[in-house]
Amino acid sequence: MAHIEGKVAFVDGALAGERVSASYVRRRGRFDELKAIEILEPASDRVPPPCEYAGLCGGCSLQHMDSDAQIAFKQSVMLEQMEHATGASLEGIGLLPTLKDDTQYYRRKARLAIRVVNKKGGALVGFREKYSSFITDMNSCKVLVKEVADLIQPLRDLLNQLAGNQSIPQIEVAVGEERDAAGAELRLRVAFVVRHLNPLLEVDLTRLTDFAQQQDIHLYLQPGGNETVHKVYPEDAPDRLQYFLPEFDLTLNFHPMDFTQINAGINRKIVTQALDLLQLTAQDRVLDLFCGLGNFTLATARRAQHVVGVEGSDEMVRRGTENAQYNGLENAEFHAADLFKPVADKPWANARYSKIILDPPRSGAIEIIPEITKLGASTIVYISCNPATLARDAAELLKAGYKLRTAGVMDMFPHTTHVESMAVFDA
Repeated sequence: MAHIEGKVAFVDGALAGERVSASYVRRRGRFDELKAIEILEPASDRVPPPCEYAGLCGGCSLQHMDSDAQIAFKQSVMLEQMEHATGASLEGIGLLPTLKDDTQYYRRKARLAIRVVNKKGGALVGFREKYSSFITDMNSCKVLVKEVADLIQPLRDLLNQLAGNQSIPQIEVAVGEERDAAGAELRLRVAFVVRHLNPLLEVDLTRLTDFAQQQDIHLYLQPGGNETVHKVYPEDAPDRLQYFLPEFDLTLNFHPMDFTQINAGINRKIVTQALDLLQLTAQDRVLDLFCGLGNFTLATARRAQHVVGVEGSDEMVRRGTENAQYNGLENAEFHAADLFKPVADKPWANARYSKIILDPPRSGAIEIIPEITKLGASTIVYISCNPATLARDAAELLKAGYKLRTAGVMDMFPHTTHVESMAVFDA
């Protein structure tokens, strides 16, 4: 961030303390956006980007910053937001250790855009360029898991052979895990969901299926909305992927279109840290809000007397129930509810809970905060993907009498500005 003639300017590709030459990308009322053209005086945190497309591709924005500096920057963002919203310094609370894992080949979920551009050799597959709707001309990626990154060029070659490639705008990518007969983790399992706007010609379907067989991936087609997604290869396999939480002896099944965390290594560490901070005992009754398919719920069930998971999606509630049954857990139950509307009439909302977990979307949990402060929980662990809404909601919890015990960040999205945070509140 800089100031040009008194106006705030955000300079993409520049780091704090650097002197750069930059060109304007957008001019706005309150601030302008620029892009660094030449680094005249580099900062000590500047490193060569590991990916050759870093300057063009919009999938990452911080590859030029040292990984440790990235997580320190994200922590500073979280602290600034929390202190601004609560009006109190957090220096004395004892911050959580930052959670880090692999910074390359970590991403297991992605939407790859597709466009056929004859001037660039045919089909392009990947992320969109910065400040543009164009698709980056790329044949590899340093953040997608390698099993997917290595398929970008073969996928481009395949699309160039399809007669109907102009009607395929995107591919959803999901990656799960597989174990061998002895239970040891064996390999990653890749699934592609191909969106097509027009019915596929038989010859194109055959080529897609042959590609899936050759590359040993699961293939789904999506001719319309999410409800139209269906598996075409292998036909005899269930339409589920899996990921594991080994510390809790859990296997979680998910559909490729389900929401799951993109960074499996960090997710495992987050679940462990959250449950350790809850200090669960066999007498605890726990409420897990925005529970998804049971990521925290089922791990909690291993340590607590009973856990209730609540999620807005009926499909995710079915998945959570399915996962509880799959893992032989009888002390976990799931309910569907819109957590952005009053829930006082829900039976689960009138029970008493000793501990609460919150893992809301980017918009936060402001609507449910007044409800949960009435439930008698001694501890609340709040996991957030947006430090601004975490800070806003933290202020409300403090007004309701809770105290902030600790907070910290996790590097869920290396090389991006996305900040994943965790905060703990005690009654």
